[in-house]
Amino acid sequence: MNLPTGPAASSWPAKLTEGPVTLRPIRQTDRRAWHELRDANREWLAPWDATTPAGVLGDSPGSFFEYVQQLSRQARRGQTWPWVVLYQGRLVGQLTVAGISRAAVLSANIGYWVSRDVAGRGIAPTAVALAFDHATGPGGLHRLEVAIRPENERSLRVVAKLGFRDEGLRQRFLHVAGAWRDHRVFALTREEVPDGLLERWRAVSGHQIDPHRPL
Repeated sequence: MNLPTGPAASSWPAKLTEGPVTLRPIRQTDRRAWHELRDANREWLAPWDATTPAGVLGDSPGSFFEYVQQLSRQARRGQTWPWVVLYQGRLVGQLTVAGISRAAVLSANIGYWVSRDVAGRGIAPTAVALAFDHATGPGGLHRLEVAIRPENERSLRVVAKLGFRDEGLRQRFLHVAGAWRDHRVFALTREEVPDGLLERWRAVSGHQIDPHRPL
């Protein structure tokens, strides 16, 4: 197996923090908190969760242990960076940089979700900004994109706040919630934010995340 070298090798594992928001690698000890969070947010997340088309053999693992093992293997190969999102030290979501491509492309895509009870506090854009700056800094990438269903207004607001460019509609792009769904694709390159995306977010948000606000 060819393991990554250079920026790909030095960029993982990584723990990233901005105020009360932290990204750290997902681990086996997250099992209980992760399951409790997913169970509590089942209806909240169901419309946006990727699914496997009927008749297609999927590669989704059957247990949390297998899920983390799979993500860890992909991370060691430099294909994926799988983080959980912490707010004030509590697991409240997940963010994954996946589909990492090197050579002449140097790009990847970001997927994320946060718990309904903390939505609207600026956690998701902070997490995306942290991941973007890591990916385009130590990670050595040039471009990141986010694919969002047109109906997902909350996620659309995240990329709008961060200044991602709308690159248009991809019809029947991903299998989500049991059917092929259209997605709008947004992208940003490191040249567009020379001072970093987190610095841009700090400027537009006015440091709106309040670490003292109770959950």
